[in-house]
Amino acid sequence: MIRTMFVAATMLAAAVTQGTAQEKLPFALDWKFEGPSAPYFMAIDKGYFEAEGLSVEISEGRGSLDAIPKVATGAFPVGFADINSLMRFLDQNPGAPVTAVMMVYDKPPFAVVGRKSLGVEAPKDLEGRVLGAPPPDGAWAQFPIFAAENGIDSGAITVEPVGFPTREPMLAEGKVAAVTGFSFSSTLNLKRLGVPADDLSVLLMADYGVSLYGNAIIVNTEFAAENPEMVTGFLKAVAAGWKGAIADPGSAIDSLIKRNPAADKALETERLQMAIDANVLTDYVKANGFGGIDAGRMAEAIEQTKTVYEFAAEPDVSHYFDASYLPAGLMLQ
Repeated sequence: MIRTMFVAATMLAAAVTQGTAQEKLPFALDWKFEGPSAPYFMAIDKGYFEAEGLSVEISEGRGSLDAIPKVATGAFPVGFADINSLMRFLDQNPGAPVTAVMMVYDKPPFAVVGRKSLGVEAPKDLEGRVLGAPPPDGAWAQFPIFAAENGIDSGAITVEPVGFPTREPMLAEGKVAAVTGFSFSSTLNLKRLGVPADDLSVLLMADYGVSLYGNAIIVNTEFAAENPEMVTGFLKAVAAGWKGAIADPGSAIDSLIKRNPAADKALETERLQMAIDANVLTDYVKANGFGGIDAGRMAEAIEQTKTVYEFAAEPDVSHYFDASYLPAGLMLQ
């Protein structure tokens, strides 16, 4: 049986897998198959998606902004992306059928990672130095807020546009003094490249005045309206995957290694644990459950974004986050 569903700019067919009751649901990640993506693969291997009648296929991404147009056009019904970049996308593309439905990184991993031996230990140290920043990077997108909150003269920084594959190697080689990136990605990539941990300064933007949320599960709103139970089932399985990964990180990384055999298990386990400890299992999530947002904090994040970005239309939280598909009572411990 084939059931056709209309989505934004394209038609996406969600086919029932032959011989089963599973609906195919492609999922667009923000980045490569690394530690923080392990919970989604664990959800496949442990049957959490299958229990919701879903056959989920996960695709790699090329940065925090990558999944947004994929979902908005209907190429993918669900994805994983930076909610702050989503706000700007919707301001520039009013009415685009995409919104966030589950917050994953309650505390965003946006960071500036520098080397102490190259003179970077505090935000103001970036002045007079070279900063490597990939244009599609979510952390770079939020850098103006970080700069404003810390009194950094951005004009005194030489910004070197770099590719994701060359970002950490350039820092390791001393060609730049710092880079923007996700804390758990850049830090461990540099460690793998032989940079001593005590030479690294990890400036997590959330610890330096940036009151933003991070990456969230996003959906094509027209797909979601036609398939609310499918979306809720997907979110339920995602939460189960994160809960399982928190309880047994090693098992989650085993699921990752199946898809990325070249990955270093110890390194990716450390990367996953960093994401859990700093970004996912926050005090707010422990107290209030996984997946939701605090309206007051979101309003504050919008006001902070206004200081560095001029919205064409007055921002509306309801356009950026829809909690109606979230299962109730999602606790990770």
